Amino acid sequence: MKGKTVQTQAGVMLLEALIAVLIFSLGILSLVALQATSIQLTSDAKYRTDASLLANKLIGQMWASGASPNDLRTRFQTGGADYNTWLSEVQGKDGLPGVVDASAGIDATLPTVTVDGATGQVVITLFWRTPQMKLTGPGSSHSHIVTSQIIQNQ
Repeated sequence: MKGKTVQTQAGVMLLEALIAVLIFSLGILSLVALQATSIQLTSDAKYRTDASLLANKLIGQMWASGASPNDLRTRFQTGGADYNTWLSEVQGKDGLPGVVDASAGIDATLPTVTVDGATGQVVITLFWRTPQMKLTGPGSSHSHIVTSQIIQNQ
């Protein structure tokens, strides 16, 4: 009787060990995936913060300039001299990723700035593509829109 019990349980311990290794491996893989997701979300949050800071910097420059709404439109609206200076900062090393001219062959949209000369309302729209989006080809990009009212005391 004793010999039969040992024979019928042969390999059970090996099977339990293999199942334990499988469960442990799945746990480790889940932790690695969690860490990768965490890193991606952190970089996305950094880009959103950078976009907000860049837009607020331009609004601060507009407000500090003391210009009338029509002058703001000339200087800061898309294509203006101060807009081009700001755009070079947005596209620079410390700016947003993937902000390039469409002539570079990448599906991208440049930031836009519109100024209403009558009311002084400013709308700044920033677009960027994360490095992961660049690898997947054309598609959607992230955006950040800021609306502000600039009224100068006259």
